[in-house]
Amino acid sequence: MSEAHVGHGAVRSEPSPAEEPARSDTTLVVVTGVSGGGRSTVARALENVNFYVVDNLPQALMLDMAELAFQAGGAARNTAMVLDVRSRAFSTDLAGAIRALKERGFQPRVVFVDADDEVLIRRFESVRRSHPLQGDGRLADGIAVERGLLEEAREQADVIIDTSHLNVNQLRSRVEELFGGEDARRIKVTVLSFGFKYGLPPDADFVLDARFLPNPYWVPELREHTGREEEVSRYVLGQHGAVTFVETYARLINATAPGFEREGKRYLTVAVGCTGGKHRSVAIAEELAARLRQVRLSANAQHRDLGRE
Repeated sequence: MSEAHVGHGAVRSEPSPAEEPARSDTTLVVVTGVSGGGRSTVARALENVNFYVVDNLPQALMLDMAELAFQAGGAARNTAMVLDVRSRAFSTDLAGAIRALKERGFQPRVVFVDADDEVLIRRFESVRRSHPLQGDGRLADGIAVERGLLEEAREQADVIIDTSHLNVNQLRSRVEELFGGEDARRIKVTVLSFGFKYGLPPDADFVLDARFLPNPYWVPELREHTGREEEVSRYVLGQHGAVTFVETYARLINATAPGFEREGKRYLTVAVGCTGGKHRSVAIAEELAARLRQVRLSANAQHRDLGRE
């Protein structure tokens, strides 16, 4: 076999194996979850942050799709695969499919979208659609069947996004913050404020209770304002124990983050609650997220129940 020569007899060498990209350099996101949970919104949000999205992909083709993305390079290096239980090729062995990807050298991240049953029922009824698995039964029957099929997939998820109290814009913002621009290998912390009277966030890893602080709701000039506004934030953080509370949890999260990263956890949700999710929890969540960013953690504050009152 002849070799091509360049200049004065210099031989053009082939790239060494060390210079070739690794499969782990391909960012793979696997999106699944309950029907009506928001998979389509997640897919559009990933497209917004320059992912190549393959919708309704049969699970049997995941490895082939990953190889195509790796070989194509370029824009395909960020690829999302959306799995739909309605596909006849869908299998409940998501763990096996993910294991096969890892054995091939990929590092997939699994996103599972979920919502409360009553929320799913309202969503289906609002668009006058039947559940894809309900058959001749009720909506609730289809939801129950699907939950059974997806039980293992939920257990394998790297991040679970409960969309029960999220609108389309909030869900899109959450996905874009998780996958847009920053180093995807670093743990990402969402500090989520909420109101206890609306229920605990089911996707919380830590739950913090800010109800020990005086409630600005009972201060007439603060009642109509929120914890994102300076006068409310100053009032909340000025109470005895408030700053110590934030500092203590900031140290705890900063101390445990490296361990979570070593164990492969990439997304951490810290929920901060007060009675209504308007004043104390919002101010504490904003301050805690700021403190975490100061120690170089990727953290953002979100407010589940702000505006519900």
